[in-house]
Amino acid sequence: MTAALIWLIVGIVLIVAEVLSGDFVLLMLGLGALAGAASEAITGNPYVDVAVFAIASSGLLFLARPALKRRFLAGPGVKTNSEALVGTHAVTLSRVDVHGGQVKLAGDTWSARAMADGYVIDPGTQVTVVEIEGATAVVAAEI
Repeated sequence: MTAALIWLIVGIVLIVAEVLSGDFVLLMLGLGALAGAASEAITGNPYVDVAVFAIASSGLLFLARPALKRRFLAGPGVKTNSEALVGTHAVTLSRVDVHGGQVKLAGDTWSARAMADGYVIDPGTQVTVVEIEGATAVVAAEI
């Protein structure tokens, strides 16, 4: 029963260590060690325990881990930062041309420029953000 306790402790330590790594390797090895602990409690044969650990860990690493990584680490594809502002609407606060201007975007005042040369947008016009270049919104008037 002492070997089962050692397997159990090693399994728990590996699972807790997974919190620091976040790569799902230690989690799979920890679950394999828990399977080894269960095997030790049932059979008491150390060779069977090591075999169960090896098979369970290998199976989890090569079958479950890739699916878990795709599921949990890929993310939902949510746009963030300036990427999230592209396509949103703003209102011009000053005249906006290819050289500059200002718009009210997402509750803040942004520097802006028109997307094409010779394109002038008057104050108070509803515009759409086409692109973000640094701290400048490239905008086009809505039709």
